[in-house]
Order: sequence, then structure tokens, then C-alpha cells
Amino acid sequence: MGRMVTVGDIELWTEEFGDPSRPAVLLIAGSMSQGLLWPDEFIGRLAAAGYHVVRYDHRDVGRSTARDFTEHPYTWADLKADVVGLMDALEISSAHLVGHSAGGLLAQWTAVENPDRVDSLTVIGSSPLGEYEGKVIVRALTGETQPEGSLPEPAPEFTAFFRRVAVSPPPATRAEAIDFQIELARVLHGTERPSEFDEDAQRRLEEKLHDRMRDPRTAANHRLAGMADLECEPVGALPRVTAPTLVIEGTAEPAKPGHGRLIAQAIPGAQLMMVPGMGHMLTTGAVGPVADALVAHLETAATKGTARPLPRPADV
Repeated sequence: MGRMVTVGDIELWTEEFGDPSRPAVLLIAGSMSQGLLWPDEFIGRLAAAGYHVVRYDHRDVGRSTARDFTEHPYTWADLKADVVGLMDALEISSAHLVGHSAGGLLAQWTAVENPDRVDSLTVIGSSPLGEYEGKVIVRALTGETQPEGSLPEPAPEFTAFFRRVAVSPPPATRAEAIDFQIELARVLHGTERPSEFDEDAQRRLEEKLHDRMRDPRTAANHRLAGMADLECEPVGALPRVTAPTLVIEGTAEPAKPGHGRLIAQAIPGAQLMMVPGMGHMLTTGAVGPVADALVAHLETAATKGTARPLPRPADV
């Protein structure tokens, strides 16, 4: 169900679970992704553990404000500002931030710039802040050699998929759009456990996501926002993160392979969890282990606060 929350001059669709008096967990979805991509079972486990869980749609996706980018341009810095803006609107003084993919980058950025608002940080399937992962993807798609020290490239199947997309006409109908999203979801699932990809369940989800969008065209505005300021991310800022941090990556990650370890190495005291068989998304089999690890992380953060030992990153 959810409700619309005013943040500046936009509205963000927001849904809350659990007791609002309990510690808040703010779930930040990835680029062009709706809040509903956070699985209900995952949210239920967090709420049952005693947390006030919030998920939302970014601007230009789902039920949130959708506008013409030429008339209302913005950058990823504005999407980052929406995080704290939503917390202000919900009267949440501080929260445990959990970000997936580009949402993980927004969570890292918020933890750097607003440490007093972040009780803990959890980053899932993301890239390190300030390393400009978008440039790495562009070079991979165009076949350009990566400079020394660049982030690891996406997996070959990811690159091949988006090369086909680049030379193909965009979906023209609802059915074509849903079929495209299912094909993309299969790629993001990873190659280690292809038999676990449930196409029927994915189709039901994609139909729901498509039909609840205010305007299916505006999700692409997130790409335009990224291109509007290619160097808006702060460089070398991750060592300033003081929030207890958990970094999660699947062993079958196709989009950002190896990026999780780099995040964990850059943030003092961060812990790294590698999830066997998980690709880029929180698949059914990964929900339980990831939720259990997250709850344990939140409990540790509540006990120790930001006064953490600084061990070398390790798998947990």
C-alpha cells in the first residue's frame, strides 16, 4: 500500500513495516529500481527482529514523482540528498542504511557526509564510492582497454547483453517491456545456479512493477542523471566512514564482480560476506542468509555503536 511523502519539490512513494518507535532500517534500491524489489520475506525478517523497516521508490521510478528530465534535470547528488530528505520527512533522526547496487553507493555517500544520521551501513552488490563504476562499464561495452587500477569489469554475459541492447530497438509494447526485464533479470541472476531462476515468478513481479509505474519512460532519467555530472562522487572518502559496515556480494555477481571486497578494504573495520551462488539480486535462496547476517550486524552495531575494532576485512 504505502503512502506519498513530500521531499523538497517531489513526492516519494514510501512503505513502512514494524513498530515506528523501534530503530529504523532504510532500504535504498538501485538505479532505475523500485522499492518493491526488496523482497517481502526479507523485510518481514527484519521487522520480526524488532526493526522499523522503510522502503521507497526513487524519483522517476514506481509511484514516485515522474518528470521530464529536460525540464527538471538532476544528478546522483540529488538522489543522494533524497535519502536524508526522506529521513527528515519521516522524522527519523538516524537509521541503519541498507543499499543495493547503486543504492549501496548512495548509502556509502550518505555515511561519508552525514555520519550522525547513519547507525550502521550495509552495502549489497555495489561498487566503491568515488571509483566511477559507470566509466568502467562504458569502456567494457565499447571494448576500450581499462586503465591500470580500474575496477573489475562486468562478467562477459553482462557485457554481451548490453551490447545487444545498444543496437536493438527499445521495447514498443507492455509485453516487450516485460520480456526485456525478464531477460535482464536472468542475466543478473548469474551463471552459477541457472536452474534456480523462476521465470514465472519473475514475470509476475515484472508485470506488477510495470503496471504500478507512473511513467515507464522516466526510469531512464537515472542514466541521464549519471551522465549529467560524471564526477560528482567524492574520491578517497570511504576511509572516513565511521558507521559499522557490512558488505555483501554474491559469488555469481555479474555486474560488479569483486567490487564488494574493494569496499570492505576501504572502510575501516568493514566485514565482507560472500554469498554462495547469489548473483546481483537478492534471490529467494539468498534472502534467509542475508537477512540473518544483517540482523546480526544490526545487533552488533547497536551494542558497539561506532566504536569498532579495525580488523582486516574478512568473510563472515
